[in-house]
Amino acid sequence: MTTKMPALYIGHGAPPLLEDELWSGELANWSSKLAKPTAILVISAHWESAPLTVGATDPGVPLIYDFGGFAPHYYQIQYPAPGAPELAKRIKAMMSEPVTEQPNRGLDHGAYIPLMKMYPDADIPVLQMSIPTHDPAKLFDIGKKLAPLRDEGVLIIGSGFLTHGLPFLREFRIEATPPGWSTEFDLWAKEVLERGAIDELMDYKRLAPGMPYAHPTVEHFAPIFITLGAATNSEAAPETQIDGYWMGLAKRSFQVA
Repeated sequence: MTTKMPALYIGHGAPPLLEDELWSGELANWSSKLAKPTAILVISAHWESAPLTVGATDPGVPLIYDFGGFAPHYYQIQYPAPGAPELAKRIKAMMSEPVTEQPNRGLDHGAYIPLMKMYPDADIPVLQMSIPTHDPAKLFDIGKKLAPLRDEGVLIIGSGFLTHGLPFLREFRIEATPPGWSTEFDLWAKEVLERGAIDELMDYKRLAPGMPYAHPTVEHFAPIFITLGAATNSEAAPETQIDGYWMGLAKRSFQVA
């Protein structure tokens, strides 16, 4: 019997997450409490492409080393997950708008860095899908269309970062004191999510404290709306699984039933 999976919003982190024992342990503990997915669909902040596009579907999904300035060994990372061609077909059938394919596009670090800690055996088919728009309502609608996949055992992951004001960081240490704009946005989002005030969350550019410093560009917040759209009840409070800060950025991550 296939287990219905939750939908997740995760802070994915940069490659050094792999050496962060606390965060790595939090991700591993989270996945250990979930049933094993039949497949994983990742919507990562690092792939913005319209129209809606699905990535590598062939066996042996390649990786994209879409980062710079890190130690050489990070560019040798491997995560040989199986492709998910059947999942790609399902998504194309579920959408009312055209869905294109880039069969040779690999997973970016917003997908494979957290998956290396959550599913280190790389034995679950993985498919990545692009963010086609930053419009919260349109992303929410995409999530609603994807929601039936959860009944088929597919784990839907929106992968971003709850705050991502990299240009405004002053301390580049994992345990750096978070700036005020980061804590203010994080606590506002937490409170709004707990109240199920999705309309307020969608109006974050105008309502959220800490803007635009928390998100000078919004691609790391955008996946949250696909996750919430995929919820059975988007107004129910999500289950926070990870909170706290990493280099001053809010790594708050949650799941919705």
